[in-house]
Parts: sequence; C-alpha cells; structure tokens
Amino acid sequence: MTETETKKKQLLLRLSPALWNELAAWAAEDFRSINGQIEFLLSECVKQRKNGRKSES
Repeated sequence: MTETETKKKQLLLRLSPALWNELAAWAAEDFRSINGQIEFLLSECVKQRKNGRKSES
C-alpha cells in the first residue's frame, strides 16, 4: 500500500455535550482516548454490519 492509502483520514464531528461526556467516560473505562473510542466503536459497527448482525438494543 502507498502512504496515501495507509494515512488516516480526518473529519470534523459535532457531538452534543451529553454524548461527549458519555463517550469520554466510556473511553476512560477502556483506557482509550475519545478519538480512539469513537474509531473502535465505528469499526465494531462496520464489522457487525458486514457479518449481517443487527445491533443489540
């Protein structure tokens, strides 16, 4: 892979203060940064979608 294929993409994400606080607390429990937690959660959702599983609500 080339450098441009492996370089992470950036995006601006606006979150409510309540959601930010929930993610910050969850990230701290998992010893991750908030950015790392969001990336982890998105990756998990994509994996579940690819496997055809519905989210557990």
